[in-house]
Amino acid sequence: MSKLVRIANGQGFWGDSIDAPVRLVEAGGIDYLTLDYLAEVTLSIMQKQRRKDPNLGYATDFVDLMKRVLPQLKATGIRVVANAGGVNPEACRAAVLEVARQLGITGLKVATVTGDDVLARLPEFEAKGLKLANMDTGEGLFDAPRTILSANVYLQTQAMVEALDTGADIVLTGRCTDPGLTLAPLIHEFKWAPEDWNRLAAGTVAGHILECGAQSTGGNFSRWWEVPELWNVGYPIAEVAEDGTFVITKHAGTGGLVTVDTVSEQLVYEMGDPENYITPDVVADFTSIHLEPAGPDRVRVSGITGKPRTPFLKVSGAYLKGYKATGQLTLCGPRALEKAQLCADIVWKRLKAAGFDYEHTDAEFLGASTVHAGIAPAPADPAEIVLRLSVKDPDRKKVERFGREIAPLVTAGPAGVTGFAGGRPKAQEIVAYWPALLPRELVTWRVSVEEI
Repeated sequence: MSKLVRIANGQGFWGDSIDAPVRLVEAGGIDYLTLDYLAEVTLSIMQKQRRKDPNLGYATDFVDLMKRVLPQLKATGIRVVANAGGVNPEACRAAVLEVARQLGITGLKVATVTGDDVLARLPEFEAKGLKLANMDTGEGLFDAPRTILSANVYLQTQAMVEALDTGADIVLTGRCTDPGLTLAPLIHEFKWAPEDWNRLAAGTVAGHILECGAQSTGGNFSRWWEVPELWNVGYPIAEVAEDGTFVITKHAGTGGLVTVDTVSEQLVYEMGDPENYITPDVVADFTSIHLEPAGPDRVRVSGITGKPRTPFLKVSGAYLKGYKATGQLTLCGPRALEKAQLCADIVWKRLKAAGFDYEHTDAEFLGASTVHAGIAPAPADPAEIVLRLSVKDPDRKKVERFGREIAPLVTAGPAGVTGFAGGRPKAQEIVAYWPALLPRELVTWRVSVEEI
């Protein structure tokens, strides 16, 4: 029987279930546990944390998880690959090793991958004449003054492969691709060649199916009513053969559903051009994917083809684009919608009378078909409406001033204001995304290993 590598993903984003990865480890039967913590702008939040405290800047939930599972990981030999390192993988490793010491665990080897964080190198790139054009608008990053919060390159998966090659029990990285968390163990285990495009594409597709956690096992499924025991949804496992074919499944006894439909819906998630799914490692052709049932809660995936990687790496940047605030009220009784509309009008007129105009304002009337405006008919006279008012502007003081106009509606507005949620709205930073391309030869990575 040919070798199979079993990889489970227990985290689709920072904030996903804290128990799912524990259940995956306890159920066993896996070789690798992957954990994806990084959305596009998460790194800017981590940079802010690190500026306040040089020992932060990583996914602290990962350390809490290690407190729960390290003994069993060590006992079973399950290896972990996670991008929990954020903008400070070394600090994350130090925290994990401290947990191991507290638990009396020895012989634990933790590797970090760095080099993705290029925030400090932006002046160098500007001096080289690089435009770092926004992939959506074409505007150059340096064309106007900006407060840039973070800039991280999606590293080639080979960096994580080198970390696994050291024998590390845990690999911590910053900005890698989400599918790369799965692809790295496969390259490491099967020794796939750097230009074996079809197998690299297959590993990438396997990672794409796993990357969002329960989205491939019934979570966020369009036919949600068909999903049994969604409260106990099992997280996905890929059983991968050396030729790149694999089966998607989940642990027996868990809720959820693995079918051609659930896997298909995850495949089209953030897919872009189906014939050219571009990663730092390979360009995968999603139109080549063949799905077929392989038993209860088992889907076989095969036929995947790939093309050579591009000469560029993607930069995930974030910058400050002003401030925002949102306030919310509930109105009830007869003519609730009219009351809500009047409240909105009162706020905007009071602010204007006080000399405040905003770059953007918005009023939402939840309960009156706001989400599906123009598609679903609004109820004639809803018994209650949630009014949500928002502003955004480059001037923080103006945004803070807006926050002072919501509470007065309780006594200086129409009758029927019954709920003032969340206290006085406060100004929050607007973090905008800046995608760009960088020649890959300008980026290097470093693997570091520490053992206790």
